[in-house]
Amino acid sequence: MAASELYTKRARVWIPDAEEVWKSAELNKDYKNGDASLQLMLEDGTNIEHKLDPKTKNLPYLRNPDILVGENDLTALSYLHEPAVLHNLKVRFMDSKLIYTYCGIVLVAINPYETLGIYGSDIINAYSGQNMGDMDPHIFAVAEEAYKQMARDERNQSIIVSGESGAGKTVSAKYAMRYFATVSGSTSEANVEQKVLASNPIMEAIGNAKTTRNDNSSRFGKYIEIGFDTRYRIIGANMRTYLLEKSRVVFQADEERNYHIFYQLCASSHLPEFKMLKLSSANDFLYTRQGRSPVIDGVDDTKELSSTRKAFTLLGINESNQMGLFQVLAAILHLGNVEIKDRDSDSSIIPPNNGHLTAFCDLVGVTYQDMSQWLCHRKLKTATETYIKTLPRLQATNARDALSKHIYAKLFNWIVEHVNKALITNFKQHSFIGVLDIYGFETFEINSFEQFCINYANEKLQQQFNMHVFKLEQEEYMKEQIPWTLIDFYDNQPCINLIEAKMGILDLLDEECKMPKGSDDSWAQKLYNTHLKTCSLFEKPRMSNRAFIIQHFADKVEYQCEGFLEKNKDTVNEEQINVLKASKFPLLVELFHDGEKAISPTGQVPGTGGRTRLSIKPEKGREKSSKEHKKTVGCQFRNSLQMLMETLNATTPHYVRCIKPNDFKLAFSFDPKRAVQQLRACGVLETIRISAAGFPSRWTYQEFFSRYRVLMKQKDVLPDRRLTCRNVLEHLVQDQDKYQFGKTKIFFRAGQVAYLEKLRAEKLRAACIRIQKTIRCWLARKKYLRKRSAAITIQRFTRGHQARRLAKFMRRTQAATTIQKYQRMCVEKKRYRQKQAAALVMQTILRAYMARQKYRALLRESKVVIIQKRVRGWLARCWYKRCLVSLVYLQCCFRRMKARRELKKLKIEARSVEHFKKLNKGMENKIMQLQRKLDEQNKENRLVNERLAGLENTYTTESERMRGELSRLRGAEEDAKNKGHQVTSLLEELEKLRKELSSTQKEKKTIEDWAQNYRSEMEKMVSELKDQNGSLKKEKDDLNRLIQEQSQQMTEKMARAILEETQQLKTDLNEERSRYQNLLTEHLRLEEKYDDLKEEMVSSNVPKAGHRRRDSTHSSNGSEYTYNSEYAELEDGSRAAEDVTRGMDTSLTLKLQKRLTELEQEKQSLRNELENKEDQFQRARARDDVEFKKARGAELEYESLKRQELESENKKLRHDLKEIRQSLVGNAATGAGAPGSPAYKVVLEQLNASCEELEVRKEEVLILRSQLVSQKEAMHHKETMTEPSVYVEDVSKLKDAGELKQAYVGLKDTNRSAAPDFHKLNEDGELWLVNQGLKETIRLLEHQLQTQRRGYDSEVESLRGELQNVKEENNRQQQLLAQNLQLPPEARIEASLQHEITRLTNENLDLMEQLEKQDRTIRKLKKQLKVYSKRIGEMGAGQTEGQTSPGQMVDEPIHPVNIPRREKDFQGMLEYNKEDELKLVKNLILELKPRGVAVNLIPGLPAYILFMCLRHADYVNDDQKVRTLLTSTINSIKKILKKRGDDFETVSFWLSNTCRFLHCLKQYSGDEAFMKHNSPRQNEHCLSNFDLAEYRQVISDLAIQIYQQLIKCMENILQPMIVSGMLEHETIQGVSGVKPTGLRKRTSSIADEGTYTLDSILRQLSAFHSTMCQHGTDPELIKQVVKQQFYIIGAVTLNNLLLRKDMCSWSKGMQIRYNVSQLEEWLRDKGLMTFGAKETLEPLIQAAQLLQVKKKTDEDADAICSMCLGLTTAQIVKVLNLYTPVNEFEERVSVSFIRTIQTRLRDRCESPQLLMDTKMIYPVTFPFSPSSLALETIQIPSSLNLAFLTRV
Repeated sequence: MAASELYTKRARVWIPDAEEVWKSAELNKDYKNGDASLQLMLEDGTNIEHKLDPKTKNLPYLRNPDILVGENDLTALSYLHEPAVLHNLKVRFMDSKLIYTYCGIVLVAINPYETLGIYGSDIINAYSGQNMGDMDPHIFAVAEEAYKQMARDERNQSIIVSGESGAGKTVSAKYAMRYFATVSGSTSEANVEQKVLASNPIMEAIGNAKTTRNDNSSRFGKYIEIGFDTRYRIIGANMRTYLLEKSRVVFQADEERNYHIFYQLCASSHLPEFKMLKLSSANDFLYTRQGRSPVIDGVDDTKELSSTRKAFTLLGINESNQMGLFQVLAAILHLGNVEIKDRDSDSSIIPPNNGHLTAFCDLVGVTYQDMSQWLCHRKLKTATETYIKTLPRLQATNARDALSKHIYAKLFNWIVEHVNKALITNFKQHSFIGVLDIYGFETFEINSFEQFCINYANEKLQQQFNMHVFKLEQEEYMKEQIPWTLIDFYDNQPCINLIEAKMGILDLLDEECKMPKGSDDSWAQKLYNTHLKTCSLFEKPRMSNRAFIIQHFADKVEYQCEGFLEKNKDTVNEEQINVLKASKFPLLVELFHDGEKAISPTGQVPGTGGRTRLSIKPEKGREKSSKEHKKTVGCQFRNSLQMLMETLNATTPHYVRCIKPNDFKLAFSFDPKRAVQQLRACGVLETIRISAAGFPSRWTYQEFFSRYRVLMKQKDVLPDRRLTCRNVLEHLVQDQDKYQFGKTKIFFRAGQVAYLEKLRAEKLRAACIRIQKTIRCWLARKKYLRKRSAAITIQRFTRGHQARRLAKFMRRTQAATTIQKYQRMCVEKKRYRQKQAAALVMQTILRAYMARQKYRALLRESKVVIIQKRVRGWLARCWYKRCLVSLVYLQCCFRRMKARRELKKLKIEARSVEHFKKLNKGMENKIMQLQRKLDEQNKENRLVNERLAGLENTYTTESERMRGELSRLRGAEEDAKNKGHQVTSLLEELEKLRKELSSTQKEKKTIEDWAQNYRSEMEKMVSELKDQNGSLKKEKDDLNRLIQEQSQQMTEKMARAILEETQQLKTDLNEERSRYQNLLTEHLRLEEKYDDLKEEMVSSNVPKAGHRRRDSTHSSNGSEYTYNSEYAELEDGSRAAEDVTRGMDTSLTLKLQKRLTELEQEKQSLRNELENKEDQFQRARARDDVEFKKARGAELEYESLKRQELESENKKLRHDLKEIRQSLVGNAATGAGAPGSPAYKVVLEQLNASCEELEVRKEEVLILRSQLVSQKEAMHHKETMTEPSVYVEDVSKLKDAGELKQAYVGLKDTNRSAAPDFHKLNEDGELWLVNQGLKETIRLLEHQLQTQRRGYDSEVESLRGELQNVKEENNRQQQLLAQNLQLPPEARIEASLQHEITRLTNENLDLMEQLEKQDRTIRKLKKQLKVYSKRIGEMGAGQTEGQTSPGQMVDEPIHPVNIPRREKDFQGMLEYNKEDELKLVKNLILELKPRGVAVNLIPGLPAYILFMCLRHADYVNDDQKVRTLLTSTINSIKKILKKRGDDFETVSFWLSNTCRFLHCLKQYSGDEAFMKHNSPRQNEHCLSNFDLAEYRQVISDLAIQIYQQLIKCMENILQPMIVSGMLEHETIQGVSGVKPTGLRKRTSSIADEGTYTLDSILRQLSAFHSTMCQHGTDPELIKQVVKQQFYIIGAVTLNNLLLRKDMCSWSKGMQIRYNVSQLEEWLRDKGLMTFGAKETLEPLIQAAQLLQVKKKTDEDADAICSMCLGLTTAQIVKVLNLYTPVNEFEERVSVSFIRTIQTRLRDRCESPQLLMDTKMIYPVTFPFSPSSLALETIQIPSSLNLAFLTRV
């Protein structure tokens, strides 16, 4: 269709705008050919008229559909033009915060002026190994593409980074180099990748400066070649620099700075090591203060200098050289401060003792006089003489500045040279990737020589870029076999010729520099005269004669001629250079004596390290230093640029164009004018123009069919997709020139995809209208029917309500009449009863009152009588007591008087006796007698006195009492008199009381009435209080309930807190476990690295005696290696001789010789001991022969007892057989095996046969017994035989049938000489031989009975097991049937098929196992048959050697009798010799194939065998054997994992066996905690001598290593499947729409043959699970593995979703949720839903839900915040930014909504990391899992080749 037909109503166009460059508008009416203007409406609603150019009639650019806006690749746009490119970049940058966009082969990078978290190691890992179109645009994608093409195409690569100052070129180049350093690594120990990154801070310090546009602007161009070896690991690098801006050293514009290194030194001048530099603040030096901006916000120059010094050290520049560099830099600053004054108009002078010049001379080691002399003078040479000329101040100042610039340039080149030396290694370079960081196109108000050179370089790069784009387009067309027509593109070769051709601008500039009096003005005139009329690209400004204009590819630039010649010459005073060369400072001398080296003008040395460098200078040295500066800067730059272009042309280029969005360094602010200017300058629009000139839109046939299937009819769809697309396109697009059919793609002209999108949108819109119409009709009818039904229902209920109301009224009327009747009757009855009760109450009260009055009168009279009686009695008693007291008193007084008289009389008598005693001493005896009497009297007197004293006291007391009583009686008498007076008063009072009583009764009645009222009020109050009490109780209950609820809430809260704390403790435990396992992994990695280095050293330094394979000689088959090469390390490990790398030193040789001598002596002693043992054995054998006769009698008695025991055991066996038969019959009754069934019949027949055979054997035993009894006497003759030595030999000692046969033949030969008399036969011992044969027969019968019994037991057990299996199968089938009945029919059929497939698979596996067992049994029986046939043949030959007698024939059964050994009671141990340890490890670990073991043997068999060997070593208490066995086992497992670590089956097998070995060590360790689940027999097998707890830890660490290796192996297998199966493949066909793609084609979502699908992932997961189950891995460990698998799937899928804009759509969210549901179904089928695997997919599920939920209102924002708890804020915002509608009916997420989400999630405390860590491994645990398998029952199969092991 014609382009004009697209300009219809509502079509959107772009029109030019002065402010926004391009503005969007919409057509108000259709455009018709011939219209002079368009009627447009702007986005703000303004209607305008856009006039068309009358000459060209060019219509405005059409706008792309909204669905294409924001595309990753600009070439995917249907309309390719400037406004579309600008708008797409703006939408991505402003709305989606995406700074990278593809434009064909170019990566457009917009500087965000903000630190973004998209450059971490997780992002690098995400982009590593991905195709460039499969991920969102990124600098890492370009770096990965370059790295991949270098490895794939064997071709060197280049990444060209260009852009304006401040656009981010340096940062982009830095990130590209960081990517290479991260993904490739280094082969040397010097860490070259770190050195490459360390060169950045150095070059930034000496080559970057602050400008008005950029705080860290590179003021030089650099090309870094990163070298790689054959394995594509970094081995070195080399740097080339271009056009350092030397003028910045001496001059800076406002708001700019000098190079960073000067400010870093000034900021660090306070440090002690910098005191000698005599520096101060940057404002004190001329060279650092001119820009008046010495400080950059957010930059600490002191810290930056520290980083610079660290980088210097890392690159090998020592401290002395660093200080030398700093001295030179400080000297430059001091030189700039040297003040030069005018002496006169033609001369100048430096004042004496200038401090700065003195400091300069001290720092650089020159004399003050020479330097001051040549700063103000110049030496001129003519043909005949040389003279010195003074310089005016201005020229002297310029000379000083030129010297400063020259010194800095030399220093810069020296640093670059040493950086290159540090980056170059001795490894041979195989290929390289170059990173070019060069200035972009520049145009300022004043453009000088630097801008001219920069723009010249960009012209060359643009030409190379145009040719490369043109070439790629041509290759694409040729590949698809599209007719190629030349595309007209802009060729800037004329502009390049204008600059560099003969008589070009540079040529004329060099010519003018050679002229003695050349000037800028004369050079300008030459330019005007030469090019003004001949070249259209050269112009002269109207108002200037000292400027010229060049029309570059990007824009016109006006250059000012002033300074061109001086900068091109770059002259320096030769005498100043000579002074510096004569310096005593070695570093300065080295700087200025490097002319002897053949260096390029950019300062790098000739290439080394396998790299060839082109030299700009001639090979011969320069003859004189005066010729050093004759080659101009322009010439040097042209040559170096030519060399750069040759390098780039020899590589595959990749382009990064950096765009500066605004001039104010505002974060995410977009200035359209500045952006368009840079897009035009960097060649992006030229790329668009070249693409638009041909067929820019390209679709594969499958993608086209999937996208535009809606435009096809059913009849148009053919099996051939290509033919279908051709037919549809011919129908839809009439113009054949608008598209072309390629081999795999369809090519469209610009605008055709938009036209097809328009048709598709119209078709979908019509379909939507039809759907809406039908749905609205259905909804309206449904609403009408609902209303009608509601009206009918309302009427029915209303009528029913009215009828119920009438019936209720009638019932109430009748009820009211009845109530009134009964109520009136009740009132009258109540009134009558009240009157009756009142009358009765009045009568009762009156009668009671009268009775009470009468009672009170009687009571009063009785009380008066009692009072009188009491008073009269009391008065009589009182009088009696007074009289009695008086009489006693009188008696006492009288008795006292008589006693006193008696006392007086006795005293007189006493005095008279004393006198008589003095007079008559002779009467002493009498006196003594009298004295005794006197004493007695005295005693009596004392007693009487005491009695008298008592009486006196009594009397006194009684008298006192009587007196008191008398006074009391007198008082009582007076009281009685008073009481007599009171009686009258009381009578009067009584009368008053009677009167008061009557008044009181009246008051009582009043009070009773009041009390009645009060009682009623109290009752009322009590009722109210009860009500209040009830309410209070209710409130109390409520409060109690509330308290209980609060307590419950507190309990729950505490429980939650405890749970959270427990969870936190678990988390901390897991973190600690994870940290430990990470440390273990790092330790193992270092150990492996150490082993590798040791092997390399051994292979390179120590020659081996035997052949030992190296990596280069290993074959692909893992089992093809020799014994020596495989077990050398095990021998070293077991003997702790690890120092192989020491070589064959003398001390070791002597030790080995000494050890050899000791071993020989030990061997000789063992040999002697063996001979002694043999002699002792011979003597013991002779002694046994002598004692054999005596032992034979006892043996016969033993044989008789043995026969009795055999009979009893036969009876017991018969009884057991009967019980078995009865049990079988009982089982048959219960359904285990019904009578008549084949199994039952077979067992019954076997039992009957065995019973019959048992009866036969019993009869034989009886016959033999009778024969033995009859022959008992004949046995005595055996003792008297003449030659007993022939017959005493025990038959049981004969080893085989051959010896038995030989002995019997010899015996026959001996007996053949005698007559065949039976008595002689008996005498010769024939009966003894018969007895021996019978004994052997009895033994055989006993063994056969035992074998049959065991067979019967095993058959019964097998039948019981089969019965149990049948029951379990029946239960399982019933459960499955119940589950299936609950499912819908389709799901029921699918489930039944799946279960049937599973059952058949299990049966097949069981049958295969049985078949293999039968094969092994058949092979074993064949071998036995061969042996038996051989023996039978030998025996048959022995029988044919002659005729034998009947007696001899009786003895013949001795030959075929087999004598089996009785089975021992094994202890579950395996014995092996120490020398067989290496063979054990070899056969059981290194050469064991897991596949055969997993299928044929029990799980964990190697672990059981190793533990049984370990048990025997513990049993014999051999610690050395235990240690070596464990060490050899661990080392062998590590070795097999190192060799086959990428084989999942091998790693899984050894993980299972290592865990089983660990569990065995725990189970049989003897610890009670591990013995709880053991059987008594297993407890007997515990280790008895050694505690292996430390080895358990070592083996646990080994298991952790194997687990991590398993996860890595599993991750390597799953990684390629995840993105394709989970994201790209359309599991639900037709849901996802395919959008137009650009040049960077993404992986198709349509499943090809090699494309992984979700089924591939599920099959692989099932394979993993079945393999681990076959190997007997613990179920808990399988759960942990599956959890890790699902985490990897979720993390990789989510990371790719976050990095792919095309995947963030509603339909893709549906696909992801469906895929996740399939994974959950897989978990459900495997019974693995409840251990956390599903939770690992939660972030992915939430991201899928986020793609599908509404994203408009605040409620939606709240829902998203509450739903996406598993996603971080960065991930949520990233998904919302990347959300892209696939169809026009979807809406984009607004910026305001995203900001709302950010605001609401601001308080979240979470990691700012965007991507999930795919390398994270959950900490693994190994729960103890005891085994029920008894060790003594384990059989070792012969296939393991372990015949040297002996069961104990």
